[in-house]
Amino acid sequence: MTAAERLDATFAALADSTRRAILARLAQGGASVAELAEPFAMSQPAISKHLKVLEHAGLISTVQDAQRRPRKIEGARLGEATAWLEEYRQFWESRYSALDELLSELQAKSPTKPAKSKRPPRRTR
Repeated sequence: MTAAERLDATFAALADSTRRAILARLAQGGASVAELAEPFAMSQPAISKHLKVLEHAGLISTVQDAQRRPRKIEGARLGEATAWLEEYRQFWESRYSALDELLSELQAKSPTKPAKSKRPPRRTR
């Protein structure tokens, strides 16, 4: 998978609130499919589909533990998404800083008199 495809898969997986809730649960520690399905009003097969999406995106992995196959969270792909978002956060932060500087310059150059209203005078009867 290319970097762009990995990022697409990560954001697609994170677009669903159930998958985000599963990740939040796995952040507390590994869990089985049954444990992950508990808080949701859906079947284990439906949860399994969500887990496949998360696994395909590289956000979780399956650990073989005797008879159990608990899922655990993987941080590398979240790190890639965070790095991508951070680049844009820095870009926009610098743009907003430049805008703030420009506005400060314009305010310093403008007269301090309040602007006159361009409303027509009120007519009384």
